[in-house]
Amino acid sequence: MSDIAQKFGIQEALELLGIHDINDGTSTGSKHFSSGELIESYSPVDGALIAKVRTTSAKDYSQVMDTATAAFKAWRTKPAPQRGEIVRQFGQKLRELKEPLGKLVSYEMGKSYQEGLGEVQEMIDICDFAVGLSRQLHGLTMHSERPGHRMYEQYHPLGVVGIISAFNFPVAVWAWNTALAWVAGDVCVWKPSEKTPLCGIACQNIAAEVFKANNLPEGISCLINGDYKVGVFMTHDKRIPLVSATGSIRMGKIVAQAVASRLGKSLLELGGNNAIIVSPDADIKMTVIGAVFGAVGTAGQRCTSTRRLIIHESIYDRVKEAIVTAYKQLRIGNPLDEKNHVGPLIDTDAVKNYQNALSKVVEEGGKLIVEGGLLEGKGYESGCYVRPAIAEAKNSFEIVQHETFAPVLYLLKYSGEVENAIEIQNGVVQGLSSAIMTNNLREAERFLSAQGSDCGIANVNIGTSGAEIGGAFGGEKETGGGRESGSDAWKVYMRRQTNTINYTTQLPLAQGIKFDI
Repeated sequence: MSDIAQKFGIQEALELLGIHDINDGTSTGSKHFSSGELIESYSPVDGALIAKVRTTSAKDYSQVMDTATAAFKAWRTKPAPQRGEIVRQFGQKLRELKEPLGKLVSYEMGKSYQEGLGEVQEMIDICDFAVGLSRQLHGLTMHSERPGHRMYEQYHPLGVVGIISAFNFPVAVWAWNTALAWVAGDVCVWKPSEKTPLCGIACQNIAAEVFKANNLPEGISCLINGDYKVGVFMTHDKRIPLVSATGSIRMGKIVAQAVASRLGKSLLELGGNNAIIVSPDADIKMTVIGAVFGAVGTAGQRCTSTRRLIIHESIYDRVKEAIVTAYKQLRIGNPLDEKNHVGPLIDTDAVKNYQNALSKVVEEGGKLIVEGGLLEGKGYESGCYVRPAIAEAKNSFEIVQHETFAPVLYLLKYSGEVENAIEIQNGVVQGLSSAIMTNNLREAERFLSAQGSDCGIANVNIGTSGAEIGGAFGGEKETGGGRESGSDAWKVYMRRQTNTINYTTQLPLAQGIKFDI
């Protein structure tokens, strides 16, 4: 373990999470060990090797699916409130292990420790939501047009749910899907990002402990590790009726085509190109707080990160000056040190994408007003730390049209009415999160109307980043159209069935059709 890992208790956290033998690839905590190649997990915090994890081979995957499908046959027979009780126990375990799991998230992914704790809290919150939901998986009753008949709808479990998650939220997004799928009666097979495999192992260990204590089959929660080739196993597998995938638009299109080719269902939560509109009636202080946190939180590696700030020309210079001043106060460094605001990017490939974006915006005619750049020297040895950058640009720039998963904020100017700003905001292929800063009620309502934001999330006087468990999370257009977490998102994890019961001695047909024998 590195000096930073020792100082901040990473070894102790791993032990508490049941992760042992970290250099031989057998750290899964499961009695079924994978037989594939080894992948190495390096921390972007200090560049140190944390552990080696063995990937899932085709043979391993077949065994996992046999285990999962067998577990489903038992799990689906449990009444939903009993399934909710298991989720409650899982949430309680997360409460007990919140600090070590949050610390592992911070060290393996690179987000701040407070954000790591916040991510585990999201897991706890979705468990609470799912426990209540387990007694509310309601269908509908309908009046039949035929006398002596009753009609109703009910929801049944789908089966095995495949989950592909991204590195930036290495535990929470899995829990959003899994907690709902479990109370729905489904079992889950999860492929976490190959960049954060230990977070997946930790969650699997916690779940396995709960299942074992309740004498339940381990296949209710299954873990497979590896790169995209392991994900292909799931997307082409007819035994998996639903694949939930979080990641880039490019990845989502590949998943969607593969799953659709076998007429399966996809839940896609893909890229965002999120904007905040700043109207002349905006509170400038609130705007700065929302924009800065949205742009630099998690080093700009959230799907809801603020990428574009669309500012009215009458206040453009004031807002620009305030944002630039705020950026000068940012502290960049070890995310386990709570004095720092910004941690590292996930790896050096992400750094290259960041640097390419800065070069591209200048080539297209933009101007860097906070130049950014790679940080080097003591404390930055991993090569993953960069300065958050700000560029004046136009929405039509090719680089602005794309999502750069890094702390790069584009300032755009609009004139006239709020409709002009909304047109700019909607003028990208992504449709995840959006916001407007205004104290003008008409502007706010216009932004939220059918002619307003075309995003799945539209906020007033808060930023684009972050979401509450109670609301469905997801976006439109090339963001994929999927919804996870709250509201009625549970329905995607179940199959709907319409039932008609005839309690007479007659068999009348619908629409008055006669068929006498």
